[in-house]
Amino acid sequence: MNAPAAPEIAELEEQERRLTLPRFTHDDAWTLGTLLVELARERNAPVAVDIRRGGQQLFHAALPGSTPDNDAWIDRKRRVVERYGCSSLLVGSRFRAKGTTFEDSSRLDPDTYAAHGGAFPLTVKDPGVIGTVVVSGLPQIEDHRLVVEALEKFLTA
Repeated sequence: MNAPAAPEIAELEEQERRLTLPRFTHDDAWTLGTLLVELARERNAPVAVDIRRGGQQLFHAALPGSTPDNDAWIDRKRRVVERYGCSSLLVGSRFRAKGTTFEDSSRLDPDTYAAHGGAFPLTVKDPGVIGTVVVSGLPQIEDHRLVVEALEKFLTA
């Protein structure tokens, strides 16, 4: 079975516009986090989930099969969103579209930053990016899609 194709840059940008939140509270972090855990459990996905607002971790879960490496990936992907203000997959895709890689051209330490899919900005209408939601444990496109699916369900609940 082939890995799913990466979404195009325009689709990734559209996801971020569409998935802007009206607000994001501590209770919202719990709701979104438990929704992500439920979706992952339905798929027997060995993932870790992390949600932060500003510098505060509001939600974290490590499902069976996840490892400490997933937490390290979460931190590296989250830092990309915090630095660039957009999803880690979009950042990596933009570098690839220029014929290079994030690792080769960003001038950032790859042990600290990873432009791999799975980290998504939590964007609230007026203030903008206020935090991150991150999944690690699946191939990067699947990590990204799981986050997007959860945000879509969260917004329609």
